[in-house]
Amino acid sequence: MILKTVDVVTDISKEDFQKKYFKKRKPLLIKNFASRWEAFDQWNFDFIREKAGDQEVPLYDNKPADASKSSDAPVTRMKMKDYIDVIKTKPSDLRIFFYIITDRLPELLKNFTYPDLRIKFFKRLPTLFFGGSEAHVLMHYDVDLGDFIHIHFEGKKRILLFDQKQSAFLYKVPLSVHTIYEVDYENPDYEKFPALKYAKGFEIFMEHGDALFIPGAFWHFNRYLEAGFSMSLRALPNKPNVFAGMLYHVFIMRYTDKLMRKIFKAKWVNYKQEWAYKKSTKAVEKFKTKQKRS
Repeated sequence: MILKTVDVVTDISKEDFQKKYFKKRKPLLIKNFASRWEAFDQWNFDFIREKAGDQEVPLYDNKPADASKSSDAPVTRMKMKDYIDVIKTKPSDLRIFFYIITDRLPELLKNFTYPDLRIKFFKRLPTLFFGGSEAHVLMHYDVDLGDFIHIHFEGKKRILLFDQKQSAFLYKVPLSVHTIYEVDYENPDYEKFPALKYAKGFEIFMEHGDALFIPGAFWHFNRYLEAGFSMSLRALPNKPNVFAGMLYHVFIMRYTDKLMRKIFKAKWVNYKQEWAYKKSTKAVEKFKTKQKRS
């Protein structure tokens, strides 16, 4: 993979953000962004444990979803306080996915302010994501195609970003928003997955309080280097073509895939994986041919 760093700032005007990053669909890291919040000192595991400790939460791990089950079925459930105790005290790949603050911990809503960057945030869905020191999230892009600000707390986190032009080189699985399960983005096997060598993207390391602007439909791979949690503030697509794309992803592609998965189970999953590999192989051949001609 060909990775470069993103631009890093400690502050930015909404005018500069719109001109240099939002309109150009370019990621940006804002260091210590959350430190300007009055309640910044409450964005930690201890506060979450105190306020939501008795809530039962669904947990996921690093393994691909079981083909015989729903792709969003959790591997287990645990009380929030027990989960936090686990990831704080020992290595773990357990993580919490899409914890909706508005529904589960509305008290947190008063502990942050939305960035004044001329982004029209969908304020119904500020969400939290938690992970232990061995947790990662499979390479994917979000089905709603929305731009978002990702703010991280507690331990360090590594993120890889790629735009949609890199999809074939990442081994995108058809009728889905993820790539082939076997690809290891931390230790890529270029012999088994040679197309990865041509994928151009960004590598970002986030620390407590940092905020990352991720343009809509960008591929992202998240790796918790230490136990931590993040909040995503989302915006719905505001362009007609992108909004139409979101409707297709959410209501047609997603449910077609779920139906085929329910009917054919592992056969469907394996078929899509093979299909993805063939498409990426062709993309590499096409790229090499183009290079020779130029």
